[in-house]
Amino acid sequence: MRGSTVAGMLLVVFGIVVLAVGLRYPHAKQILDVGDVSATVTEHRPVPNWVGGVAVVGGILLIWSGTGGRRRSAP
Repeated sequence: MRGSTVAGMLLVVFGIVVLAVGLRYPHAKQILDVGDVSATVTEHRPVPNWVGGVAVVGGILLIWSGTGGRRRSAP
């Protein structure tokens, strides 16, 4: 199996997880900075659904190109 096929499969799985379950990532935000005192807040933001869709489409294209999906003309 080619590397692009494996990468495509991983992208498809990631995209399906994002679309079906939804993933979150942490985002740190500094809210106070006075002298030696600082305070930060960590928010957990969701990964947008369009990222999952792009991952699925990109994964399918990688799988297609890795398996020789192009038609070859007969000599």
